[in-house]
Amino acid sequence: MIMKKKINALRRSLMRGLTKNIGKSNADIKNNQNIKIKRILISRPNHRLGNLLLLTPLVQEVIKTFPDSKIDLFVKGGVTPIIYKNYENIDRYIQLPKKPFSNLGKYIKGWFQLKFRKYDLAINSNPGSSSGRLSILATNSTFKFFGDHDEELNSKYQDYNHDAKKTIYNLRKFLTELGYPENTSELPSLKLILDKEELETGKENLLKIVQNDKKTICLFTNATGAKIYSEDWWEAFYDKLKSTFPDYNIIELLPVENISKLNFKIPNFYSTDIREMGGFLSNCALFIAADNGVMHLASSVNVPTIGLFKVTDETMYKPYNDKSFSINTNNLDLDKVIDLIKTSL
Repeated sequence: MIMKKKINALRRSLMRGLTKNIGKSNADIKNNQNIKIKRILISRPNHRLGNLLLLTPLVQEVIKTFPDSKIDLFVKGGVTPIIYKNYENIDRYIQLPKKPFSNLGKYIKGWFQLKFRKYDLAINSNPGSSSGRLSILATNSTFKFFGDHDEELNSKYQDYNHDAKKTIYNLRKFLTELGYPENTSELPSLKLILDKEELETGKENLLKIVQNDKKTICLFTNATGAKIYSEDWWEAFYDKLKSTFPDYNIIELLPVENISKLNFKIPNFYSTDIREMGGFLSNCALFIAADNGVMHLASSVNVPTIGLFKVTDETMYKPYNDKSFSINTNNLDLDKVIDLIKTSL
């Protein structure tokens, strides 16, 4: 497993090196004075929950800018249609298989589809993605946006390097070059659009567990690799949380692996349905987790979310919806972490 991860890391590094100079965004409007952008492709060939949720602000930005447009998403795996279920402007999903060499025919077909449909604008949502750059290069589109790093914007916006924001800032500048007015409005937050029934089901699921009307703090104790916090850390954290907030329910959302760093000592909820999880979290007062996809899921349903960081770059991945923030646990002890949590309740 370790060797496989090393090989994949090397492969990604090599591909980034080979593709970093591929493609240049074109905003030449000499022969395009009457620009009409109706058909749009957004590329994010990645299967991870967090990365696809971090794409939702860009999709919202594109819809707000081009409300009559039809959008195709070039992605990987099967989770994207679940996330974007209630996004009415989404027309089609071009889905690469999660494991390309296990389904080579579908993988090749996905890439060929980029040539079969004419687009007005093709957007690479992640400039560091080699597959994303190649997909825009291959797309049959009038305008192609690769989203390369812009030092001028980096100097202008403190949050420019956030994974959900960088491409939006870049796209706004690109569109001014096409003749569109400058957009200075607030950037969208992550958003999973839940319907009324999903919200009500989430409320019912929560009430079944807590059986009271007190506000609820939800914990998610799992993560991947070096982002994981130990059982001892979570035990100590939970004890302080419980003593500091006695008037709150404290529960745990379990991961798909159905494991717990708290050894199932507190009430918990388990589901493998992303939208059901979202409905459940939307009824909580606060969500606390290490940096992972479920942290972004909580943020996407507008729950105040606190992300615990110790190895990953919080400037790129921290939650940023209302009352949400990141905590670098390398720099703070548990008492100071608890003091920061008080600001969100």
